[in-house]
Amino acid sequence: MLTDLHIQDFAIIDRLDLTFGAGFVVFTGETGAGKSIIIDAVEMLLGGRGDSTLIRTDAPAAVIEGTFHLQGRAGQEVAEVLEREGLQDEPQSVVLGREIRREGRSICRINGRTVGLALLREVGDLLVDVHGQSEHLSLLRVREHIALLDRFAQVEDEREGFTERYDRLTAIRRELDELRQREKDAARRIEMLTFQVNEIESSALKPGELAGLQDERTRLGNAEQLAALTDQAVAALDEAGETGEPSARDLLGRAGAALHSLAKIDSSREPESAEAQALLEQAGELARRLRVYRESVEFSPHRLDEVEERLGLIRSLERKYGGSIEAVLAHAQAARQELETITHAEERIRTLEADEAAGLAELGALGNRLSQARRKAGEKLSSAIEAELADLRMAGARFGIDLNWEDDPAGAAVGERRVAFGRAGLDRIEFLVAPNPGEGLKPLAKIASGGETSRLMLGLKGVLARADRTPTLIFDEIDQGIGGRVGGVVGEKLWRLARTHQVLCITHLPQLASFGDQHFKVEKEVRKGRTVTTVKDLADEARVPELALMLGTASEATMESAVDLLRGATETKMKASRA
Repeated sequence: MLTDLHIQDFAIIDRLDLTFGAGFVVFTGETGAGKSIIIDAVEMLLGGRGDSTLIRTDAPAAVIEGTFHLQGRAGQEVAEVLEREGLQDEPQSVVLGREIRREGRSICRINGRTVGLALLREVGDLLVDVHGQSEHLSLLRVREHIALLDRFAQVEDEREGFTERYDRLTAIRRELDELRQREKDAARRIEMLTFQVNEIESSALKPGELAGLQDERTRLGNAEQLAALTDQAVAALDEAGETGEPSARDLLGRAGAALHSLAKIDSSREPESAEAQALLEQAGELARRLRVYRESVEFSPHRLDEVEERLGLIRSLERKYGGSIEAVLAHAQAARQELETITHAEERIRTLEADEAAGLAELGALGNRLSQARRKAGEKLSSAIEAELADLRMAGARFGIDLNWEDDPAGAAVGERRVAFGRAGLDRIEFLVAPNPGEGLKPLAKIASGGETSRLMLGLKGVLARADRTPTLIFDEIDQGIGGRVGGVVGEKLWRLARTHQVLCITHLPQLASFGDQHFKVEKEVRKGRTVTTVKDLADEARVPELALMLGTASEATMESAVDLLRGATETKMKASRA
């Protein structure tokens, strides 16, 4: 539940720090005092859309922070999310924060650490459910009726199972469509892929061969020069010149003989003698290798043409199928795989068609069970809402649920019938109502008046909230369009709801406010030329003047009436607590 709320520089709120207890918390005050602004701040704290226009004038940013005590199933789910994200500090609490800056930037925090908006919203949805004035309209949106019914029926697991199989069937149908489309173009595609595979395979490409071919082309193109340079080197090393000048080996031999004689006289020169002998041997070995190389050097125009042709082929394949030999070979492998897929397309199509038929049968069975659960829950929901409406001075009003299927030749199989389906199941659901006795049930969206919609919403929310695991429920003027006679009934219902949830409610009805376990008065005043919102925590006798003002004016009669309201509410609570 929400235990502490800090709001700063948000709309007309300068700074506000509130501490909440468990049970039923009411906010009262004149229109425009800032009650709904507090709820707007909470919604933004929970991950709602950030709006820089709500930053207080001259302030750089609006800051909202809330501390929540974790308890029950919802507390466990929040703890699991925090542990998953590495954000858990205190095991029994979590602190959410939101900062909206003037330039439009929004910063979200959980336990003081910056997080994304989606994560803040995920945690916020587990902690608080806000029912604002606009939520009356959700009853008028037929597409939302199925979600409301499922929430009451508590068939989330069954619906999730259906959705998973729906997604699986969707994937099967998508692949089937692709294969069938390919089948139409199969002949042309097979011809093209076969050509590509044959062209690449016939080239017998080898990874790394390009560098070798380029080196060979260089040697072949410069064969005459390579031979001449090699001959020069061999002659200098091991052949006497035409004029009789000695070769390098001759000179090294003379030097070696002299050093050998020197070493016989001075043994300390033995290393130089050995080194000279080694140089003579190395020069001989070098000359030998150069002669072998020279024999391999030959000018071959035919081989040069072969190398150039091979290089041209490789470049052509690289341009068509990739920037390297490896990419060309990878393209060939992919083409072979696609050929195999096309070749076996008919077999795969038959397999997928069998999977599709099995999936449609499975969806039919699951959807039928889900539909039966919804029908049973719908009967209970209708009875519960009619009981609520009777308490809300709509005795004789009837509530019903139109649950039907639509035929579809490609739909899920239920017996001999083919039924259209979506991610939520087979059912098309719409709420029906007959506000007055003797009238037939008709679509709620078409016949409910404003006051009736408010009471229907209260009745529906009252029934649904009992099955709601969200620990904190906020009602923003949900009593709109309801008179004082019904206000006490609504107050008692919300108080009873607060025995299992923390309930925060903004109200203009003193009869409703009298049931509050905690009562805050919201006021607007001007300080130093600036409008600010203040909130007072009213306790015991301090509530009497506020309820009197809500009844009209603070006269002796309204003060007495306010005392009577509080006394009556207290007696009702005591009786309910003893029951």
